[in-house]
Amino acid sequence: MQSIKRDGLRKLVDLCMLLLLLCLMSYQVTGEEKHEWTGILMTLTVLLHQFLNRRWYAALFKGKYNPYRSVTTAVNILLLASMLVTAFCGMSMSEYAVPFLYWARGLMLVRPAHLAMSHWSFVLMGLHLGLHIPLMLGRMKDSARSILTAVGAVIAGVGLWLFLRNGMPNYLFFRVPFAFLDYEKAFWLVFLENALMLSSWAFFGAELAVLCMKRKKPALILGSIAAAVALGLALNTAFPGENDLNYDAAWTVPEARPEIAQHIDNMDEYDTILLGYPNWWASIPMPIASFLDEYDFSGKQIIPFCSHGGGRFGQSLTAIAKLAPDANMGEGLSVHHSGGNGLSANVSAWLEKNNIK
Repeated sequence: MQSIKRDGLRKLVDLCMLLLLLCLMSYQVTGEEKHEWTGILMTLTVLLHQFLNRRWYAALFKGKYNPYRSVTTAVNILLLASMLVTAFCGMSMSEYAVPFLYWARGLMLVRPAHLAMSHWSFVLMGLHLGLHIPLMLGRMKDSARSILTAVGAVIAGVGLWLFLRNGMPNYLFFRVPFAFLDYEKAFWLVFLENALMLSSWAFFGAELAVLCMKRKKPALILGSIAAAVALGLALNTAFPGENDLNYDAAWTVPEARPEIAQHIDNMDEYDTILLGYPNWWASIPMPIASFLDEYDFSGKQIIPFCSHGGGRFGQSLTAIAKLAPDANMGEGLSVHHSGGNGLSANVSAWLEKNNIK
């Protein structure tokens, strides 16, 4: 009876981890604060999962390693490592859940690491789930298994297409520093897409498990995987994504000074400058540096405000202070790109602090 209860608790924890992961990957509809608290809950659930499966660690160096055990062990360790890195980096950028850990590490490293590791966790979770599917299904008739494999291949193909269309490989390999998300998409659709993308990796994991267990001919397994990949690539060719990775490098290189299209002839008449910009790779975009280099801000007050995706000001205030050392820095305002319900009140309070009416 005790063993049955433990197994039931393990399954419940596993289900919670799965649902929490899908919610974490739905950042564009949950928002920053819910995303952070969901991440904290996910971290606690992962730790509970490790505790409930502590006997697995005790058996790591016991017994023989066949292909299936070797693959599952490697995936399990990589999944845990990626989740721990994701959690640490996420807490280092926290604004709501654990704000006292903010600035624990440099955001230039933390942000891309969090983005990449969270997506590796997603992929590895799918593989982890898939590797256990043959064991969960137990003995099944060949006809039923063939039908299930065919359905799984179609779902995996659609999931792979969504994975490619949403630019997921770019996040896995550190090609982009920020997530490009559709904030207009409905929650149920985002959740469904995430479930389908996860299912694709679960399918690949399940077929890999069957291959390791030698339950089917390798040619049949590889054929199923090839069919899913072919469907995904075909759909991606017919309906490609719109992720645009072509941005001006001059916005990023610290030494660059892009030409500004318009200039201010009467800058001497201004005592207060409200300087707005996006948080760009945890600093200012280089056109702002061009602007600060062009004029003399001695004795003037610079009041910065920026939009961000979780990194707030990053190192931008330091960059501004270096480029305009003789200016006075006012109270800054960092606004999350989703705005939030308190945006109007925050802006009013910020203006009041700076004595701007």
